[in-house]
Amino acid sequence: MLPARHLGRAADSKVSLSYRILEFWSFSPPAVASYRSGSVSNSTQTKEVLDKTLCKSLATLAVAIFFLIAINPRFGVALDSGTPPPAAPTRARPSLKHSSTSKLHTARKQESASRLAISRRHGRRRLRSDAGYRFSSFGDPAAEDNPIGDDPAVRQAALTALGNWNGSLVVVNPNTGRVLSIVNQKLALSSGFTPCSTFKPVVALAALKEGIITPNTRLYVGSRQRMDVTEALARSNNVFFHKLGEMLGFTRLAQYAHEFSLGEKTSDDIPGESPGKFPTTAPEGGAGYLAYYGMDMEVTPLQMAAVISAVANGGTLYELQYPRTADELSEFEPKVRRQLSDLVEYLPQVKAGLEAAVLYGTGHQAYDPEVQIYGKTGTCSEDGARLGWFVSYAQEQQPKYVAVVLLRGGRMMFGPHAAEIAGHFYREVLRNERIATQASVVTGK
Repeated sequence: MLPARHLGRAADSKVSLSYRILEFWSFSPPAVASYRSGSVSNSTQTKEVLDKTLCKSLATLAVAIFFLIAINPRFGVALDSGTPPPAAPTRARPSLKHSSTSKLHTARKQESASRLAISRRHGRRRLRSDAGYRFSSFGDPAAEDNPIGDDPAVRQAALTALGNWNGSLVVVNPNTGRVLSIVNQKLALSSGFTPCSTFKPVVALAALKEGIITPNTRLYVGSRQRMDVTEALARSNNVFFHKLGEMLGFTRLAQYAHEFSLGEKTSDDIPGESPGKFPTTAPEGGAGYLAYYGMDMEVTPLQMAAVISAVANGGTLYELQYPRTADELSEFEPKVRRQLSDLVEYLPQVKAGLEAAVLYGTGHQAYDPEVQIYGKTGTCSEDGARLGWFVSYAQEQQPKYVAVVLLRGGRMMFGPHAAEIAGHFYREVLRNERIATQASVVTGK
């Protein structure tokens, strides 16, 4: 059977052939031509010839009509199409009541079928999603945690947001450096991971500060497209940041990474914290690979929380502190590690990219019209596991929370998924705050 795009063309050619057959047999049969030329003189013979010609013409006409109906979709349905003919249109106006009920019933059936199909697809996907990976995407992330010292409301919001996904969620106050909660402390503290694309904001700041680009510089990224730094951060464009890395070079990239204390512990007072790693030489392939996904780097969620806190608060890099006892809480005082004064001028451009990432870019899953969220996603694989990052903060004017999500597992672990979890956390923690505020107003406390 012919493909649909060729059916009309083939049918038209067959129709044309049929019309030619009709014309030949009906209007110019040989017998009539002989009669007109005078080769037949006997009237009886002429009548017999004409009768035979008429019968032959009628038979041919019937065959041609059948042929037209069989092959031409404009006259009917192809005999070998395997599809039923369309229902004949009715002129009767249906009852409005019956029509509405029927439409509702049909819509419900379609919705149920759609949900069933999605459920089945997700079921099949879950069964095969972690194939080829060494780590499961699911677990009990808080099973080995010691929650003493965590802010109870913040921790509950983080637990609700992370659920049973295999990962960690770190929450920090960007104005003081206090760690408010860590879900999955073992994952967050004990080792470092490839930062993937979450290193890009540091690269953007370095390129702006060094004058390699301005906020209006548009670099060619392929497919006849150019991007500025805001769009490149929003879309997490690898070509853009690979070019920045090559233009900056390894030495300058390392300089700005060390400005944010990458490769060092965020504090000397957090037991079990890993310092991560920053390479001493450019990775194989050049500095571009270091710039766009952190090749040969290792960072912890705590380190990324310190970095994004400095962006959120306007350029102060705090030493992170994790008070666990009542005495530590009562004696807590912020400790400034360094002021990033040279970068303050360029923070608004980077913040614009982080905002755009949530508004329409790779972090859009975190978007909430009631919460202003800034963030950067990261997705890559290492050591048989897929990593999904989202480093973020909420509210530009008075940021209270930095949330860093790290997912580790199979195919379902990627940056946009981490962004979704962070968005859930912000909604939950702010909802808890509103409830607590309302309760205090009612009780007068």
